[in-house]
Amino acid sequence: MKISVLQENLAHGLSIVSRAVSPRSTLPVLSNILVATDDGRLRLSATNLELGITCWIGAKIEEEGSTTVPARTFTDLVSTIPPAKTDVSLHEPTQTLNIKSGSLNTDIKCIDAQEFPPMPSPDLESGIEINVTDFKEMIKQVVFAASHDEARPILTGVLVTVEDNTMTLAAADGFRLSVRTAKLSSSVQQPVKAVIPSRALSELARISNDGSEVVTMSLPPDRGQVIFRTKNIELVSQLIEGTFPDYQQIIPKEYQTRTTLSTPSFLKSCKQAEIFAREGSLIAQVNIRPGTEENTPGEVEISGQSEETGSSQAIMDATIEGNDIIIAFNVRYLREVLDVIQTPNVALETSKSTSPGVIRPVGDADFLHVIMPMHLGN
Repeated sequence: MKISVLQENLAHGLSIVSRAVSPRSTLPVLSNILVATDDGRLRLSATNLELGITCWIGAKIEEEGSTTVPARTFTDLVSTIPPAKTDVSLHEPTQTLNIKSGSLNTDIKCIDAQEFPPMPSPDLESGIEINVTDFKEMIKQVVFAASHDEARPILTGVLVTVEDNTMTLAAADGFRLSVRTAKLSSSVQQPVKAVIPSRALSELARISNDGSEVVTMSLPPDRGQVIFRTKNIELVSQLIEGTFPDYQQIIPKEYQTRTTLSTPSFLKSCKQAEIFAREGSLIAQVNIRPGTEENTPGEVEISGQSEETGSSQAIMDATIEGNDIIIAFNVRYLREVLDVIQTPNVALETSKSTSPGVIRPVGDADFLHVIMPMHLGN
């Protein structure tokens, strides 16, 4: 192998794939990044056997070849090279990679590419195409609600369903539920249902490019894997086996009180309450008071307190349909969902202090978030 590549392209490619490198593995090759020539481009791949990421970058190929390079050594070294042309060549008998750039002349000991696990090939023709920008927003609005508790692996994933031309993403951790739907440009012949690890979707959102580019999702039959492919990037992930809970049963069908208020004001009040509530049990008390007369606005008071540090109360004007109610929520959960809502106003639907609340962006029927209440004590 003999190639020339720009340092910035190489550094960018390594930053994309290095997140899939296995930090602690009994297989030394999983700590390496595969570097291979591929149809006039340079292919970089890394995998920990659960998640695999491949990136293609532009390069001048003089001789074809491949090897696997220790990820940390290679990434750290490339980051020290000034932006310029970098010459890379492999001495195959000793599996030594030589890197030359300016005054730098370095040799890195490598492992034969034959030992690297094969990466699957996606079936792009039968794949589902999604606009990258839309899909990144969908991921952002659900992935934070997935559980981090490995005791219930199914809840650490995101349920992805596709039926006709509608895609739905849902995540739940037992205390909250996020559901986001979107229309696809074309319908699918067969319904799709899969639970994808939330980490894999977070990585996909991180490495995907914005713009009109599409991402193609493929689910090879009987492989237990999902493959996402864009123009220059491919991400492969194992699916999570098991049955995702029927989240439709969690969504309240009706409400007693609907409170509409400014999203930025609600978010700011929750951040203020969290400063104090985080010292205790993260409880934020939400006191919803309709206007006393027909044309007077209602108000919502958000309060958080700690025995050690003090308390915070913030009052906001709101449009309230229904009865007054005092309900408590985990303030961090409130803040996290308000962080991903794009609309100027948000609606909070409640029934009683012991029933879940539903948060919906006003004017956007594609997203909803269910949040369980906390016990207020006396």
